[in-house]
Amino acid sequence: MTFQRTLIAACAAGLMATTAFAMTPAEHKAAKESISADYKMNKQKCDALKANAKDICVKEAKGAEDVAKAELEAQYKPSAKASQKVAEARADAAYAVAKEKCDDLTGNAKDVCVKDAKAEHVKAKENAKVAAAQAKPADTAAEKAANVAEARKDATAEKNEANYKAAKERCDAMSGDLKSKCVDDAKRMYGQS
Repeated sequence: MTFQRTLIAACAAGLMATTAFAMTPAEHKAAKESISADYKMNKQKCDALKANAKDICVKEAKGAEDVAKAELEAQYKPSAKASQKVAEARADAAYAVAKEKCDDLTGNAKDVCVKDAKAEHVKAKENAKVAAAQAKPADTAAEKAANVAEARKDATAEKNEANYKAAKERCDAMSGDLKSKCVDDAKRMYGQS
């Protein structure tokens, strides 16, 4: 009898917590408007800057808006997919800013910067996919383990390819045997053929 009362009390508390954290459509709309207002204010601050500093500022403002929107949707309609979208929005925002910062560089240094930014972007997006696979329900533990293993395998392949491209770009600053050795080392390190 005590166990049943405890169970009922726990269920009631859970339902109350769920309704306490649930967002009404009006609250959702107000939060969206607040995010848009914050974006406009942050973007306006960029007007005082010049050249690439202004471009970076604008990318940061847009990225913050996109992340805030994804977080809002995850709060409004929580799900594993919504959580994945938040992680992907963060990855996309970081990538856009990092790529924009590369514009301050030239030549091979810029190319390396862009490839490094892309490798970080791929890493973050692939990690989000693995996290989504871990959060996704499955009929059996074996099925879930297989799904997570497959996601990790795919993620590792994608990350290795992006890291290889970045490493290979660094080799382009070299020449002759040194460049060949650099490329061979990168292939070996990242499992590329």
